[in-house]
Order: sequence, then C-alpha cells, then structure tokens
Amino acid sequence: MKIMAINAGSSTLKWKLFEMPEKATIASGMIDRLGTPKSVFKLKYNGEKIEYEQAIESNEIAVLSILDALKDKKIIERFEDIVAFGHRVVAGGEEFKKSEIVTDENLHKILQLSEYAPLHNKIEAYYISVFKKLVPKAIQVGVFDTSFFTDIPEENYLYSVDLEDYKKYKVRRYGAHGTSHRYIAQRLNEIVDGGIQDKNVIVMHLGSGASISAIKNGKAFDISMGFTPLTGITMSTRSGDLDVSMIPYLMKKLGLNNIEDMIDILNHKSGLLGISGVSADMRDIEAVEDTNERAALALQIFRNRIVKYVGSYIAEMGGVDVLAFTAGVGENSKEVREDILNSFSYMGVKVDSENNKLRGKEVKITTDDSKIAGYTIPTDEELMIAQDTYSFAKLLN
Repeated sequence: MKIMAINAGSSTLKWKLFEMPEKATIASGMIDRLGTPKSVFKLKYNGEKIEYEQAIESNEIAVLSILDALKDKKIIERFEDIVAFGHRVVAGGEEFKKSEIVTDENLHKILQLSEYAPLHNKIEAYYISVFKKLVPKAIQVGVFDTSFFTDIPEENYLYSVDLEDYKKYKVRRYGAHGTSHRYIAQRLNEIVDGGIQDKNVIVMHLGSGASISAIKNGKAFDISMGFTPLTGITMSTRSGDLDVSMIPYLMKKLGLNNIEDMIDILNHKSGLLGISGVSADMRDIEAVEDTNERAALALQIFRNRIVKYVGSYIAEMGGVDVLAFTAGVGENSKEVREDILNSFSYMGVKVDSENNKLRGKEVKITTDDSKIAGYTIPTDEELMIAQDTYSFAKLLN
C-alpha cells in the first residue's frame, strides 16, 4: 500500500512515499523557494537524484508537479495508486490528542487552531484541501506535533496565570516536535533491554529548532517548548526562555511599536545566531570556537541550557535511565553529546568514545557499566506519519 508523508511549510514542500506496511521508502523529495520563478524541485528514486529549477507559483501546481513526476517515472500509474496522505500539522491544541482522518469538520478545526501556529496551520490546511481535490479517493490524515504532549500532567502544562485564562483561552504548554519525540520513544522501547515502559527517559531533539522531553513509563511527562516553539532551550535563531518583562523594555530601546516585530527578533535573530554573531549553523560556530569568543560563548550557553533542562527533568521524575539524542545536532555533533553526557558523570554516566564518534547512526554511546544508558537515534518523522496514516488506511481499504 502506497502512503505519502507530507511536511509543508510556507515556501517548502517536503514529501516521502512509502510502501506500507514494509516501511520501505519508494521515493522522496522536496520543492524549495515555492512561489518564485526559480523554485527548486528535487526527487530521489532508486538511487537517482533529480534536481531542476522551474516556476512553481502556487500550492496546487506544487502538488501536481510532484504527482506528475511520480507518474513520469512510472513510480505510480495514476494518482489514486497513493491510497493515503499523511500531513504534519503543527498545532492540534487540545482538540487533537492523536492523529485523525481529516474530514471537512476536522479541516475547519485545523484552520481555527491557526491562532496557535499562524505560520503553519493555514498552509497545512490548504495543502490538505489541495490533495483532497486532486486525489479525492485518497484518505487524508493529520498527524499533530502537539498530540504527544496533550496529556502531560496538569502541573507541567499549566502556566501560573489566572486559571480562568486557561479555561477560556486554552493558554497552556503544548510543546512541539511531538512526532519526533514519539518516534524516538518507540525506537527506545524496541532497542533498550526490557523496553521503556517502566523507565525514565529524556529525549533531546537538537536541531535548528530544539526541544527536550521527559518520558516516564513510556508516556510524555514534560516538554521544554511551551505555548509556542519559541520557549525552552537556546536554539539556532530562537531565544528560548526569557523574562517576558524584557519584551516591552527592549521594544522601547529598539524603537519598536509592533509586538510582532519583537517576536520576529526572538524567533529569527536570537539564539546561537544572536549570541555568536557568526551563524545559526552549529557547524559554522564549532569551526571558529577556538578563535572567536562569541562563538565559544554561544556553544557554552547552548550546552548550559540543555544541562539545566535535563537536570530538572531528572529531579522531576526521580531519576533517569536513558538519555537519547536526535535531530541534526543531536545526531551529528559528537562534541555536544560528549559535553552533555559528561555533565552527568557524577551520576555514573560513562561515554563510549568510539561509538560517540559515529554520525547519524543508531548506536549506544555509553559503556556497558554506565549507570545511565545513552543513545544516538536518527529521527524519522516521515515514517511516523506514514505509520499513523497506514493505521487508518488499512481499516478503510
């Protein structure tokens, strides 16, 4: 059964086509710089890589270009060969506690939840409607970034504001990257001796956006990101946690009148980029760490914030059994992993230096006599989306 996982952004459209239930990747690709005369179309299939520029100036043309390319390559004979499409949706609020088939009613709810993710939900809802139109017989499934964290304990998702504001406006911690954290938890349950159903786990999703989750007895317990993905640890361009009283103060100093301009600075001009003055890319910063004081400070702050969250989650859960690293930095920076693990050497963590050198591999990176197990696990959000989508498709076909 052919299932396509969709990850849509404002100017990008990423996709991966799977054969399910085998979990085999048939083809994958993306369209970048959408809406411009020089959009970039990429496709990988059967060891072949195709890349070219063409004008893709609407979302519907983008979807058609993908489906037509699959037909041209004889990957599918007709659009309907793809039985179901799974869509990453950023904000599910409290409405969507798990993945759901996107009926017309649910599509309307996703649009209503755009208040929580204005840059994402609207575009994701639009793409769902385009796929519905072009492949009307296919099932459309929404897989929500927030659903994994919907049922964390009240004391962890509520903010210390008037409780009526939560009841009326649903102001709470929603988290993000839930599909990734859920995938890592699933893999750990398969590879850790005895599974994780009776264990305390901390997952560090360290990419451009970064989040840390506490998972207790197989279920989400806490998450560093909050009402939006702006809070938590220091990220590539996002500030992470700060005192909200800084916002009006900085606005006055910077001569800003619109709060959105300040939020834009905190989202796109802060974090590693703002501190280092070098780049938002960890590789660029690490390359000049020894000669650039600001770069060294950015890395120090990044690691410091991670250790603070991990330490607080250890205290919150009453200990930890497994520490896992994933996403771009987590999977590829041996220095970051080693520094963080060594911060907990007082708890008996021992790094396996040889295994920790491996990049982008699923591997245990602590020694057998380490009191806490450490792992690097490459995330696969697209596979998670495909699995959720297949669970609906197999029932309806």
